[in-house]
Amino acid sequence: MSRIESDTQATAGRDEARRLHAAVSALRADVENRAARLLTEWSLPPGDGVFFDCMSNLAAWLALRQIDLGPLQAPLAALGLSSLGRCEAHVLASIDAVLATLAILADVPGHRHPPARTLTAAKALLAERRDALFGAARLDSPSTRVMVTLPSEAADDPFLVEEIVAAGADCLRINTAHDSPEAWARMAANIRAAATAAGRRVPLMMDLAGPKLRILAVSSREKIRLHPGDRFALAADLPAGIRGRTQPLTATLSHPQILDRLAPGDTVWIDDGVLRARVLARNGTRVELEVTQARAKGGRLKPDKGVNLPGRSLDLPALTAADRDHLGTVLDLADIVGFSFVQTVGDVRDLIAALTEAAGDRPLPAVVLKIETPLAVANLPWLIVAAGARLPVAVMIARGDLAVEIGLDRLSEVQEEILWLCEAARVPVVWATQVLEGLLKEGVASRAEATDAAMAQRADCVMLNKGPHVIEGLHFLRDVLRRMDRHQHKKTARMGRLNAWTPHDPATPDPEREPADRP
Repeated sequence: MSRIESDTQATAGRDEARRLHAAVSALRADVENRAARLLTEWSLPPGDGVFFDCMSNLAAWLALRQIDLGPLQAPLAALGLSSLGRCEAHVLASIDAVLATLAILADVPGHRHPPARTLTAAKALLAERRDALFGAARLDSPSTRVMVTLPSEAADDPFLVEEIVAAGADCLRINTAHDSPEAWARMAANIRAAATAAGRRVPLMMDLAGPKLRILAVSSREKIRLHPGDRFALAADLPAGIRGRTQPLTATLSHPQILDRLAPGDTVWIDDGVLRARVLARNGTRVELEVTQARAKGGRLKPDKGVNLPGRSLDLPALTAADRDHLGTVLDLADIVGFSFVQTVGDVRDLIAALTEAAGDRPLPAVVLKIETPLAVANLPWLIVAAGARLPVAVMIARGDLAVEIGLDRLSEVQEEILWLCEAARVPVVWATQVLEGLLKEGVASRAEATDAAMAQRADCVMLNKGPHVIEGLHFLRDVLRRMDRHQHKKTARMGRLNAWTPHDPATPDPEREPADRP
């Protein structure tokens, strides 16, 4: 290359760097302005510098994600710079680092690289919060903690709880939608004994039941299976005199006032969509429905099965009267309160007020915001701000109800966005619902479940539900999480050495290498 050509390329490179420097400078100013407006809206309480820093970063990330970065990303990557695709934990510092390097390339004065600690402190803070909520790290533990839901038998089987803890559960969960306060107390005692035997802290999360819409009663005790085209009814009360297979099969709901909101054409899902139906007609508080989709063997209406109304907002307070009655017991036993069906800032304020009143002089527990509806997704930043201002907070991607409410086709996208948002807020996130469900219940995991478990490693905690094969599930999940720790942290790939393709001399046959492994 001649000197003239070299000088021409250098000039072109400097011009490109100056163009990008101007564009990224404008981007930073735009992000700062948008974030400032959000922070003003949030009216953050004074006094907690760490909380303010975290919410400032969340505001900056939300501002950044309102802008299309596509036109900038490829040119930045072409210069060997960050394309800002992994800046969740430190938004402005990442932009400043890019600006500082562009300034050198463009020969523009006045920019310094941010201190290295600015780009690493958030990761350490999130790890500290994860450990405080879901259990501290151990030599053999993956970076993602594992939470296990206790079955009813755990109240009277201390060996089962000890076995679950010994198999590697970092924290345990009790769902107050089931069993009784007396049973919860026995479970908690068994957890404390198991933790002592294991020589470590095992936090307990207790889920408040919330206003989960469920089937309350069914008109027939026979095991009637419904198929597409079959009809049934939802009513405020069971009709008198219906027995056996007399049609239509009728069920009542835990919240009968919901029936007034149903209209012809509305969709009703039962048991997380195992049975799906369409409203045909409504007569007062009686709603006639037709099954539109079911498993090949059909679906059943059974008491306690969940009911969802996709596209309809229930508009029910997240904290029910039963939840309020249970708060004293929950505060006595739990380290973390799982807040089911939280949707609005008002819900968060109601919970904090109720906890404060019930706690008296006791410290308030941490709260996990369970995200289960489209409104909760839309309000998530505001929910985090409202809860985090008063107590330790985490977020659960409750994928069962969430998938039904937003549509299964959107679930993958939405759970990714929640992961990113929580990293920006430096708030731990729990990946929940149906993780390794086949293995836990049947003893065999599907390929899709194994991949889902690997994807869960990007969360701070993964929740396993109850099942007869929970011990095998624990071992399998922890092994998958440990393997994935070598390759991934949040959105960042770890480029460790791979062992699958060991170079060899093709002229020298290797008797141990199968033909399929050869290039």
